[in-house]
Amino acid sequence: MKKKKTYAVFGLGRYGIAVAKELVENGKEVIAVDADEGLVNDVAAYLPVCKCADVTDPEVISRLDIGSIDTVIICMANNFEASVMAVTLCKEAGVKTVIAKCANEMQQKILSRVGADQVVFPENESGIRLAKNLLSSGFIDMIALSKDLSIVEIDVKEEWRGKNLIELDLRKKYGFNIVAIKKGEAVNVNINPEQALDAESSLIVVANTAKLKKLK
Repeated sequence: MKKKKTYAVFGLGRYGIAVAKELVENGKEVIAVDADEGLVNDVAAYLPVCKCADVTDPEVISRLDIGSIDTVIICMANNFEASVMAVTLCKEAGVKTVIAKCANEMQQKILSRVGADQVVFPENESGIRLAKNLLSSGFIDMIALSKDLSIVEIDVKEEWRGKNLIELDLRKKYGFNIVAIKKGEAVNVNINPEQALDAESSLIVVANTAKLKKLK
């Protein structure tokens, strides 16, 4: 049986709460951590696993077994020094994916250099959108165009590789409208439906948001 993916959210401001709440509501295992006991008590009613702790302390990272968590989201842009320390400790503990919130481009560069796998700007990306991206298996990015419609970048699934778009007929199966194929930094909008897909490519599609659940 496939191991259930686990998450930790450090920092329970509005952004951190939005991420954690969205993940929990979708049935994910989430540990939420903040040094402010009042904040922890406020969210305990809807975030089942909440801890009051200092995530800049190596002993706390060890005691909470953060190294066994798949993805850690660090939402402490208002305390940049703490964010840097938390990213460093998480990567040293062996966390595969560390996502950090930042306040500006300089912070983004520094957080990336100390090991953050992804850095997000709160003004550009809501906590709920980040959580939806994490929840969407095989989705690289998702942008809601409306309540029912999204534009999504999707990894080429293993069972699609070596087949072309005519053979796969993804439009019929999933309701996708494929608008481009991306490989590296190159985006090709002149799609050849007879060209076989490979693992290095991704599809950019417009789709009904509800039908995307078929890919999970």
